[in-house]
Amino acid sequence: MSTKEHKAEAPNSVNCMVITVSDTRNKETDKSGQLMQDLLRESGHRTTQYEIVPDEPSLIREAITRGLEAREVEVILLNGGTGIAKRDTTYETVAALLEKEMPGFGEIFRYLSYVEDIGSAAILSRAVAGTAGGKAIFSTPGSSGAVKLAMTKIIIPELGHVVRELKKDL
Repeated sequence: MSTKEHKAEAPNSVNCMVITVSDTRNKETDKSGQLMQDLLRESGHRTTQYEIVPDEPSLIREAITRGLEAREVEVILLNGGTGIAKRDTTYETVAALLEKEMPGFGEIFRYLSYVEDIGSAAILSRAVAGTAGGKAIFSTPGSSGAVKLAMTKIIIPELGHVVRELKKDL
């Protein structure tokens, strides 16, 4: 089958968990987490769970595990903690949980960031995606610009297709 045929068979609506990784944000100040949810809703997808967790590996892992164990969650979307600062631990935490990595996500995200947004500073981004427990996990930087770029150019256009691929052998 072609990619076009795969996408035609993909679900139009996907259930997502949104996790914001931040030591400073709360539900009132979490612009990136809210933007993720808004973009999902505008595209016909649903947020079934939403959490803000501090940039602590054990807390990030616990939040992801809750998403993996939740029957209704099909995709876990994280934002924040993907830089190179000492407190940025999202990449290591997510990567350790992945069964299969989708390296193209990080590669395309950094390319688009370079071309459309931040230039050579894109090398500092450690966006990562893959699968675990039959679910997709996407981890983006925490800035609103990065979230908008990742969601509109990469994640939302492929969300249904990714879920279709994960469920086709079930």
